[in-house]
Amino acid sequence: MPKRTLRRLLLERRRSLTREECLAASRVIQETFIRNAAFESAGAIALYAPIHGEVDTASVAVAALGARKTVAFPVVAGDNMVFRTITSLDELEQGAFGIMEPPLRNEALSPDTFDLIVLPGVAFDLRGNRIGYGKGYYDRLLHPLEGKGRLVGFCHDFQLVDSIAGEPHDVRLDLVITEKRVIRPPLHI
Repeated sequence: MPKRTLRRLLLERRRSLTREECLAASRVIQETFIRNAAFESAGAIALYAPIHGEVDTASVAVAALGARKTVAFPVVAGDNMVFRTITSLDELEQGAFGIMEPPLRNEALSPDTFDLIVLPGVAFDLRGNRIGYGKGYYDRLLHPLEGKGRLVGFCHDFQLVDSIAGEPHDVRLDLVITEKRVIRPPLHI
């Protein structure tokens, strides 16, 4: 199925989730991630602020901040994206595309600073491929971190498909967590 068609179908399905369905799945996914040894050992974590039925990350942020980890969220600046730190979720403000993000005065950190970077997406597959919204922000920023065990995708289980036709510019993930399973894709070839 072409990316555009898959993106449209899964976005429609995700947007049709009730708030309760989204929160229930988000709770399970975040708890699974927080219990993961990689989270426990991480000193710096980048998250995303959810939109349109994406899996929430607030519990992960609260747990990480409570454990005195560095926490950052992406900020879109033109055609690029940068991660800026927060010390509280209250710092987030509406930014590009209506997505909550840290203010520009907050410290920007290089992606290689982070032990884990949690990415949203529209579709994911069993090999760690993902389809985003099509703008390529994460792909451009995170290619140097591919295959290093740092890139994690959160998604509802229905967003996980058998196979996505990945392209050379697409970033592959090291871990995908849904409310029903944890996928550790094979090493990137």
